[in-house]
Amino acid sequence: MSVLEVRAVSHGYGAGTGRVEVLHDVSLAVGPGEFVALAGPSGSGKSTLCHLAAGLESPERGEVTVAGRPADQVTDWAVVAVVPQQHGLLAGLSVADNVCLPAYRAGSDPAPTLAALAEALDLSTFTRRGVLETSLGEQQRTAVARALVLSPRLAVLDEPTGHQDDDHVVQVVAALAAAARSGTAVLVATHDQRVWEVADRVVRLDEGRVIV
Repeated sequence: MSVLEVRAVSHGYGAGTGRVEVLHDVSLAVGPGEFVALAGPSGSGKSTLCHLAAGLESPERGEVTVAGRPADQVTDWAVVAVVPQQHGLLAGLSVADNVCLPAYRAGSDPAPTLAALAEALDLSTFTRRGVLETSLGEQQRTAVARALVLSPRLAVLDEPTGHQDDDHVVQVVAALAAAARSGTAVLVATHDQRVWEVADRVVRLDEGRVIV
């Protein structure tokens, strides 16, 4: 069974003359261990689809489920973890504590996974630093590490390489590919061809529709 199921979803914002339709009858499935990239121009609906997949919004029409449950009812980061474009880090915490926060909430020991992710994503030298004392690229990699720390059933990432230089793009993509090999379903919205080249499948959106 697919981890993520998006079935005939249409979604928009506003009402009346200000109404904007963003997604039109979109269907998508992502299986365990599958790395799927969402491609398409800005405004094509990639971020909205990510929000729906992560349960941050509820679809107006259609259905979105994660591990058989409505996505907007899933709050466990061991089931679905997300990296939004604005990263969603907690300003008062260190890099390490931001990465480990889902594990703390779950009552599990994050130390071994933290060490591995910090090494893989080039965070090791500043894990004790306050997260706001780091660059945007470092914050983005911190958010990626946080999303992977519990090896979730599904990881949803919106433009996770947007603030990375070439070397760090390679590291982020490698970390996502490794997560997929370990069984996590990975959904990434991206303009980055280097992500497309590693993904198992590229799903293209244009004006809110899947282009076959």
